[in-house]
Amino acid sequence: MEKLSFLQRYFHLKEKNSTTKTEVIAGITTFFTMVYIVFVNPSILGDAGLDKQVVFVTTCLIAGFGSIAMGMFSNIPIALAPAMGLNAFFAYTVVGKLGYPWEVAMAAVFLGAVGLFIFTCLKIRYWIVSSIPLCLRVGIVAGIGLFITLIGFKNMGLVVPNNATIISLGDIRSINVIMGILGFFIIAILAARKILSGVLISIILITSLALIFDPNVAFSGVMSMPPNLTTVVGKIDISGALDISLVGIIFSFFLVALFDSSGTLIGVTEKIGICDKNGKFPKMKQALYVDSVSAMVGAYLGTSTISTYVESGAGVSVGGRTGLTAVIVGLLFIITIFFSPLVAMVPTYATAGALIYVGILMSSNLIKVEWNELSEATPAFITAIMMPFTYSITDGIAFGFISYAFMKIGTGKIKEIHPSTYLVTLLFILKFFLVD
Repeated sequence: MEKLSFLQRYFHLKEKNSTTKTEVIAGITTFFTMVYIVFVNPSILGDAGLDKQVVFVTTCLIAGFGSIAMGMFSNIPIALAPAMGLNAFFAYTVVGKLGYPWEVAMAAVFLGAVGLFIFTCLKIRYWIVSSIPLCLRVGIVAGIGLFITLIGFKNMGLVVPNNATIISLGDIRSINVIMGILGFFIIAILAARKILSGVLISIILITSLALIFDPNVAFSGVMSMPPNLTTVVGKIDISGALDISLVGIIFSFFLVALFDSSGTLIGVTEKIGICDKNGKFPKMKQALYVDSVSAMVGAYLGTSTISTYVESGAGVSVGGRTGLTAVIVGLLFIITIFFSPLVAMVPTYATAGALIYVGILMSSNLIKVEWNELSEATPAFITAIMMPFTYSITDGIAFGFISYAFMKIGTGKIKEIHPSTYLVTLLFILKFFLVD
């Protein structure tokens, strides 16, 4: 009998039809597609008054330990980090526009995470996620694909804001766009030739070319030492957040954390093929516990809401099937604390192609939609299309649930609506109409 290594036994690599090498490559790939957060998050939260250097370290820490915990306890290839969008809401709306001190705003993030943890402990979250209708699950997977494709286009500059047409084609002759497109086709061609490491090859090749041809990309060293963390860590002001005026804000943090993370879990596990017909997957409860606890710890450390990352699909696209992928991502984030100059050298357009490629894979799920049954097709389509159009996974899911309820009621199929769907639909309606 073949003797298996510890990693093979712990992560069930053979049963998952994977290898240690494949999982390591998948982890490196996912890491490079989401490492931008360790530079973007400090920039945004710095505008709210937090020390940027400290936030850089805490972002690496929570992404590192959160991803490792997800891999070790749930054995799925999904990484965690502070969520984009909510960090901007935190900095520019709650602190900037409404004028709350960042310590109070961070406490609101913490209380929202506590709500998420309570929902998880009471199994309400499990009940909600495991009873999401098939058409909405299909829409969520495809919508995430379209959403991260848009992020990829934006990161390379292929699409840009336009006041007259909302968005428009960017400068096709710019080095960012040329490099981004080249990176995408390297991935697509290598994938078509069954070379699973194509994403990683593309990132390394485009970064190397950028060092030669892009004056904005330069080698600036290898290592740096982290700063003192006491100016941010543990500075949340719980008493200040226990104010009636902050209820809507706490509810917003809670709701987005609930559905951003759950949506990604559904999308990625569906793509791996480990979901059953009800949307459940092995060790689902552990995964929900890990991300809710990570959200609370992240707020205590001084980062905005933690969530599972859609970019995890990049690792899945190159063969990642187990928690070893997430563990590799986590270890790389921790190492990044000391190697920030080296990691900062990778331009965003070098990873844009990977996001577009993942979008192709995830959007293929739309083939499962019953297009001849409008009560199923409408919510699937609305869910998918509203994610990129609102630039929000949560809002896409919200419109999907609302349209599902309306279509089923309007077509006389009210008995097909699960009680959890009524609850979620009501929560989303309250969010849209009662929360600024």
